[in-house]
Amino acid sequence: MTPKQPGEKPGVAVRRLDLTRFRNYPSTRLEISAPGENCIVLVGENGAGKTNLLEALSYLGPGRGLRGARLDDITTNGAAGAWAVSAVFAGQGEQRRIGCAIEYANKSGGVQGRARRVIVMDETPLSGAAALAPYISIIWLTPRMDRLFQEGASERRRFFDQIVVGLFPDHARQLYAYEKTTRERLKVLTGHGNQRDETWISALERRMAEHAVAIAAARLEGLELLKTHLSFASESRFPIPVLALKGEVEDLLKVHPALAAEEQLAGLLAGERTRDGERGQTGRGAHKTDLQAWHPEKDIPASQCSTGEQKAMLTGIVLAAARLQMSVRGRSPILLLDEVAAHLDQERRTSLFEEVATLGVQTWLTGTDAAIFSPLKGKALFLHVTDGVIENINQLD
Repeated sequence: MTPKQPGEKPGVAVRRLDLTRFRNYPSTRLEISAPGENCIVLVGENGAGKTNLLEALSYLGPGRGLRGARLDDITTNGAAGAWAVSAVFAGQGEQRRIGCAIEYANKSGGVQGRARRVIVMDETPLSGAAALAPYISIIWLTPRMDRLFQEGASERRRFFDQIVVGLFPDHARQLYAYEKTTRERLKVLTGHGNQRDETWISALERRMAEHAVAIAAARLEGLELLKTHLSFASESRFPIPVLALKGEVEDLLKVHPALAAEEQLAGLLAGERTRDGERGQTGRGAHKTDLQAWHPEKDIPASQCSTGEQKAMLTGIVLAAARLQMSVRGRSPILLLDEVAAHLDQERRTSLFEEVATLGVQTWLTGTDAAIFSPLKGKALFLHVTDGVIENINQLD
């Protein structure tokens, strides 16, 4: 496949968004069909609902939403019925309607049970969020991620897996299957599942190992692709950190063929049965991998850099990932950049706006002050958000 350059072909973009009982949006429809529709700026006071709108969009792609919230905590306060989000996506000669809602499984006696996410595409139910990966890729940055390099490994891993899913859609299915099998094994080991059967546990461990090795292989390939495609970002004001993956499964793959790595990992898991059962958690596997980062010029861990430098590096990774997806898959992601201008100096802020305006990727940005986004005047659709009400801004003050 011939690589595509950013902006060469229009990407997949939201053309209509409907929200029902979603946080502070009881019932809202947003049409995106004006000039500048590939760059949408949401302006409003804190608490107006800007991030809620991005969160709604995030549920229309693979993953667990940009907040990772409990599904039954999202419904508008006091509203009857469950929440729902749907959107019409168009681009590259295709149009799809994707809907997401929650439903409750009824327990015995008709008591409301656990909420689960239901996804429909073009009126056809999908097996889960992972099934959206071949069609939609969404990458987000939120203020909560400003400390990504300082927090625990799990958030960094989820961030990187989000990028890998955009490159290799099957990665989403492998992640889901691995998590499901890991939970099943742990239930048996802790005595909360079926009667302990060593043959059954061995079978689960082999399946875990197969999924874990596939996950690690995709991560390693994704990392190498990201490194080799950094020429797209050579003129960017956002430094790409030196990246590495630290993980036992990735290390096994560096010295063993895939099948041998699976056998090794299955053996390691078998040796940890007693310990895992006593602790109630799985101590080895693909869920322990960490993404490490260093500043490209200072040669220090990203965690020791200033907040502004960390934000700039994260932004650089996201922009590079968008370009990479367009080059490798010919399909662009949708970018959700919540309060991204915070902690960026004026020069980097202007550079960011220039890049998103020319990428050909639909980008949603939020902020409290419309004047901050003045470089995007004439290049973006400006929307004002007030307590869940969305209005067009025809002209910047």
